[in-house]
Amino acid sequence: MPGRYKIFLGMAAGAGKTYRMLQDGHAEADLGRDVAIGLVETHRRAATAALVEGLDIVPRRRVDYRGTILEEMDLPAVLARRPELCLIDELAHTNAPGVEHAKRYEDIADVLAADIDVFSTLNVQHLESLNDAVFELTGVRVRETVPDGVLSDADEVVLVDLTPETLVQRLREGKIYPPARVAAALNGFFKIENLQALREVALRQVAEDVEAKRLVVDDLDLREERLFGSAPAKPIAEHLLALAKLAPSSERVVRRAWRSSQRLGAALDILVVRDPRSEPSASEREQLENLRRIASALGALLLVEPGDDLVDAVVRVARQRGTTYILMGAPSGRAGFLGTRRPAAIRLMHALPGVDVRLVAQRSASG
Repeated sequence: MPGRYKIFLGMAAGAGKTYRMLQDGHAEADLGRDVAIGLVETHRRAATAALVEGLDIVPRRRVDYRGTILEEMDLPAVLARRPELCLIDELAHTNAPGVEHAKRYEDIADVLAADIDVFSTLNVQHLESLNDAVFELTGVRVRETVPDGVLSDADEVVLVDLTPETLVQRLREGKIYPPARVAAALNGFFKIENLQALREVALRQVAEDVEAKRLVVDDLDLREERLFGSAPAKPIAEHLLALAKLAPSSERVVRRAWRSSQRLGAALDILVVRDPRSEPSASEREQLENLRRIASALGALLLVEPGDDLVDAVVRVARQRGTTYILMGAPSGRAGFLGTRRPAAIRLMHALPGVDVRLVAQRSASG
């Protein structure tokens, strides 16, 4: 049986996620549980470092990467130590090459599989599906992301919440970054308006996570009721189809489609229609790999369909897949999607009268 997973979610660095995780770790130890620290980053914050005292620490592994010594969590040592509860900070972290996994959340999966409970931390901007939204809100493109399923699969998500004004005050007092970095942070990521937006995103994310878990419970209740013949007929499930071009702009469409699918409890397909008469360019091949990565991270199915006409290919796939909802990028000019003469959305609505079609606007970081 896998261990239980608890994630402390915050809106930004310095919100108090690690501090709260350590507090809860001490509370578990006080109850007599065997608690060990797999890895905790104190970032030289005195209050956080003080809470590390009194807990057993699994020594870090030193990794030589191109002449530089890096420290990572020692996964084999954690598994050999086998505590009842392991505290593992910053689950979005990218590991140094040469260890068991590329990402720390993959290390955590191994720890959970060994029947060890895990407490971990995450900032909301690291969720893959929010990558574009965070960029639009803050102008900062987050490079380290984790699949949203990492959060939704957790047994418990604790929102470590505080007001943007309080977080800024903590920053000014030197409790988050060294003094030399404070001015740049205040003029960048830690602008009040950015923090307000990120706080709203974090609150909404937790609310959606709670609602999703409630719907799962409700679904189990319905199955139990059907044993006694008392449950009403279950509505037909939604099935979303996101249309993607081999261009960076399509990543936003895919992420938006995924978040819509989560709200609807729907499956998501991603469709790329390619001209079978031409070979993809190097940039198109790279973008296709990016889409594969995003689809894998989000748990979506990527379909690459040859076709001379976009709409004909979409209609064919939509009928095969039972699509009820199509999301596509808004046309950038007079021509339709992928250069079609008549707007593809109009043609799709005529060809698929029972399918909803939604256009996703492209936005800049400042807009």
